[in-house]
Amino acid sequence: MRSQVTTGRPFTGRHMLVVIVAFFTVVIGVNVTMAVLASTSWSGLVVENTYVASQEFNSKAAAMRAMASSGISGDLSLRGNVIHYDIHNRDGLPAVVDDVTLTFRRPVGDREDFVLALTKTSEGHFEAKHRIEGGDWIVETISRRDGVTVMHEARRIDTAEFGQ
Repeated sequence: MRSQVTTGRPFTGRHMLVVIVAFFTVVIGVNVTMAVLASTSWSGLVVENTYVASQEFNSKAAAMRAMASSGISGDLSLRGNVIHYDIHNRDGLPAVVDDVTLTFRRPVGDREDFVLALTKTSEGHFEAKHRIEGGDWIVETISRRDGVTVMHEARRIDTAEFGQ
């Protein structure tokens, strides 16, 4: 003798349709969410044209080695909303430069990036007033004399290092 167990309603084609629609709705929803987050959080752009960047690499590397051997170095400091940059020669005396430009970039994302041209307060001393949001930044510094770059450096900072 066979016993037959019945469960309320049978599984129909309509039930299968609901399962398939729900499955693909979740898959498509997750893909759209990830695509939106990826496109709004980081541009993904490292260089405009990788071929040109590769062709310029050796000359840029040689220029950076020459700048490093010159002995010129700089010190960045933040005090409240004032950014100070002091540049000096190997012997510690102020370096003679005409202008200093700082580019602040977030390590990921480009929404808060900005460029500052510092004002010369005395030989080798520059400053600007600008509010820096807390957190990590990559600061690229370019110092020029007579239109020629004499110092180009980039370093990562955390505003907490400066008591911010």
